[in-house]
Amino acid sequence: MNVEVKIPSPGESITEVEIAGWMKQDGDYVEIDDVLCEIETDKATLPLHAEVSGVLQIVIPEGSEASVGDIVCTINTSASPTEKEEKLPKPETPAPTETVQPIAPQKTDIAATPNYATGVPSVAAAKMMAEQQIPANAIEGTGKSGRITKTDVQEHLQTVPTTAIEPTPEVSPPVAVAATTERSIRREKMSKLRKKISERLVAVKNETAMLTTFNEVDMYALMELRKKYKERFLKKYGVKLGFMSFFTKACAEALKDFPAVNGMIDGEEIIYHDYVDVGIAVSAPKGLVVPVVCNAHLLTIAEIEGEIMRLAAKARENKLTIEEMTGGTFSITNGGVFGSMLSTPIINPPQSAILGMHNVVERPVAVNGQVEIRPVMYVALSYDHRIIDGRESVSFLYKVKEYLEDPARLLLGI
Repeated sequence: MNVEVKIPSPGESITEVEIAGWMKQDGDYVEIDDVLCEIETDKATLPLHAEVSGVLQIVIPEGSEASVGDIVCTINTSASPTEKEEKLPKPETPAPTETVQPIAPQKTDIAATPNYATGVPSVAAAKMMAEQQIPANAIEGTGKSGRITKTDVQEHLQTVPTTAIEPTPEVSPPVAVAATTERSIRREKMSKLRKKISERLVAVKNETAMLTTFNEVDMYALMELRKKYKERFLKKYGVKLGFMSFFTKACAEALKDFPAVNGMIDGEEIIYHDYVDVGIAVSAPKGLVVPVVCNAHLLTIAEIEGEIMRLAAKARENKLTIEEMTGGTFSITNGGVFGSMLSTPIINPPQSAILGMHNVVERPVAVNGQVEIRPVMYVALSYDHRIIDGRESVSFLYKVKEYLEDPARLLLGI
């Protein structure tokens, strides 16, 4: 019996998806809950699991677009893995001679038997091999039926730098002339996520009255607090104490006093939120995503830090769900991790404001009439001037600055 596997609805208002990559090949025997392929929407990349066991027949190829409800593949449940193995070529056994001792029985290994999958990389492995320009015959697959897995490529890369860079004594290293004169180009199709990001960023510039205000934060007190308690914090809560949790908490507290910064425009109405859901911009492998820390105003520093770590890990693995990226009343982005000194972040619609963090640099500042060297971070607040006035934006950012320069106020709630 053939069971049809249809594309599920990834979330509200999403009707089209793209087949990002097949984890199994046409004709493979799959088990229940095996990941068949990854489907990509304009918000996230999601896995599609097998509902039954059987032989896979692909209907929609990799890279194609499809609609929710389309049949992406079928699974023949009447087939069994033993039937498939019988079709594989059996190794010939050499005939014994008088001068050769009888060959001892050897352990049969499906991975060692040559077949259609031997030496063929998986989707993830093929992508890594293309990026690193590794030929397929350079790696011996250890996966099922001899397939090259992502782990095989990673292990190969760990051994290559120490052996491939050193020239052999007999042959002189070639002179890299072609590399300096090569002017090749390559084209790649934009993913649905990248296309959606592009559309949203252009729309923000065209549809909002965006303005940015700046300030600087003396990070000395915050860095001393972190230095003093980071080991005990890690031991008690199991997460590292970073700066992002303090910035998130400071913004959540400041938003209580400036509700317009936490609001949004809906047609001819302004929506004010009695809660604070903070979106944290994360650079994922397939583009920028903004998972949301819900009810940040109710969470402790430790709870915020744990939630940020969880969401960031899922973002890097492309495992964020639509629900984890839905909503958000305010956003924070940290360009400082890449060395940014100053920037004007773009609002994440339909929100009305976003805080930009930057790198911490030692600068001379005046402290009680004396010049001292202090760790300073420039911060930026981009906001929609249609809903947020200059007084509110500047006052909000200064409030955040006060909380960060005196972090005890966050713990005391004053």
